[in-house]
Amino acid sequence: MNDPATRMVSVDLQENEENRAVIEAIEADNPNVRVRHMPGVVKIEAPGRLVIKRESVEERLGRDWETHEFQMAIITLAGNITEWDDDEIVLAWNARR
Repeated sequence: MNDPATRMVSVDLQENEENRAVIEAIEADNPNVRVRHMPGVVKIEAPGRLVIKRESVEERLGRDWETHEFQMAIITLAGNITEWDDDEIVLAWNARR
């Protein structure tokens, strides 16, 4: 079985104006992230863990952003949502922080 620290987690998001801030924040906060733009979809993957930080999204969006808004952007994901609160969302294969 793959090591959870290196196994790829991923999320596919709808490509639209609103989600660009989310995508840019993910890229900024996850140094090993790989982003692929396809027609209507952005595929984002990283080894082991992917973090979406409310503060980073808000900086790029220019307004308050609540993490529950992320649900509207998701098309599909690979991994477990190991944390989801008002400040961040963490996608990983285990609950390790």
